[in-house]
Amino acid sequence: MKHRITRRQSLTLIGATLAAVTLPTASLLANKDGMRQKAFADTDKTLPVIGMGTWRTFNVGSDPQLLDARTEVVKAFFEHGGGLIDSSPMYGSAPDVMGYALEQLGTPESLFAAEKVWSPAGGSAREQVAELKDRWKVEHFDLVQVHNLTDWREHLSALQEMKAEGIIRHVGITTSHGRRHREAENRLLPLAEEQGIGVIANRPYDGGSLIKHLKRRNAPLPEWAQAECGCITWADFLLKFIVSHPAITCAIPATTQVEHLRENMRAGHSPMPSTEARQRMAAYIESL
Repeated sequence: MKHRITRRQSLTLIGATLAAVTLPTASLLANKDGMRQKAFADTDKTLPVIGMGTWRTFNVGSDPQLLDARTEVVKAFFEHGGGLIDSSPMYGSAPDVMGYALEQLGTPESLFAAEKVWSPAGGSAREQVAELKDRWKVEHFDLVQVHNLTDWREHLSALQEMKAEGIIRHVGITTSHGRRHREAENRLLPLAEEQGIGVIANRPYDGGSLIKHLKRRNAPLPEWAQAECGCITWADFLLKFIVSHPAITCAIPATTQVEHLRENMRAGHSPMPSTEARQRMAAYIESL
């Protein structure tokens, strides 16, 4: 059977819905470095459309060489206009590695620190957040999410209280299970846009399998994608398709290599696909 990459796979794995966030989803701005941004919440803050994930890539323990290598990735992320970095206590040593990197580099003003709480390990939400702040070596988290919907009712209640007290700034909930992403483009994204709920797309390359699949098929990057959307690589194509969706706040690709980080960040620059270009991109992928 001929394997096709569907539109759902292209817009893969919605990582987090940011609860209680009012987001003017259609608003796109550019910062001084050219990175496209979207207005965030009910403040004047904007968020770069390309963030960074840490799942697997930052779980490197205490190896000095790997710690320094990940620090270089974080450094490049901020040098190229990055903002949101997402982690979780479920990602092993990733929160500690982030703490190491920020200790070496200093904490830039542009950092939008996103963490998660989960169950049953780790104690209460408050205890988890306090512990994670120590691991990151930060004074606060901009976003704390309920990891994979675990005990979400209890956690959301506690997180909303912490938000009201000023301990955290925003509250969200996540899922990384594929079965929960069915009909995402038809149901979840329109609902998020209607309700003004921000959305973070994690694993935008499906762990790299989307790009590998395209390369195995020797699929050519269409010339019109470069002319209309500035796409030079498949990474540009996939990321631009995702973050140009009006309901998507940002995407958080993860990488261990500075070169790939720079490639990811370039995708957040102008030009962005129009509605018509997005339809053309989806049709091209579905034709492969």
